[in-house]
Amino acid sequence: MAKEWQELTKMTQGKAITVERVRLVDTDIAIEGSFTLPPLANLSAEDQFFVMAFVRCRGSIKEMEEMFGISYPTVKNRINRIAGQFEFVENVKVTPQEEVLSELERGEINAAEAIRRLQK
Repeated sequence: MAKEWQELTKMTQGKAITVERVRLVDTDIAIEGSFTLPPLANLSAEDQFFVMAFVRCRGSIKEMEEMFGISYPTVKNRINRIAGQFEFVENVKVTPQEEVLSELERGEINAAEAIRRLQK
């Protein structure tokens, strides 16, 4: 499987692709549609291998240095470069008042409970 994954990554040359057919292994079930790949699959084969090694090393930069024979700054720079290719959702701090209003809007609490909480 790793060989096929590397070949697909080479063929796409970092360009976005859409998968149109998926077959479940060992069954006759196939699903057709338009599926985008997860962000990790859009990395180059080398970067995917690097990320897998990083996870395998449990995030230890020291182990990565030893495994790849590279320096600490090189590991950090590569991690930063790879991380820069992903869009991350920012955590937005919600005030207690906003949370109460959200719960009210979703129907999780009634108006009386919302008023009680907001008056605290």
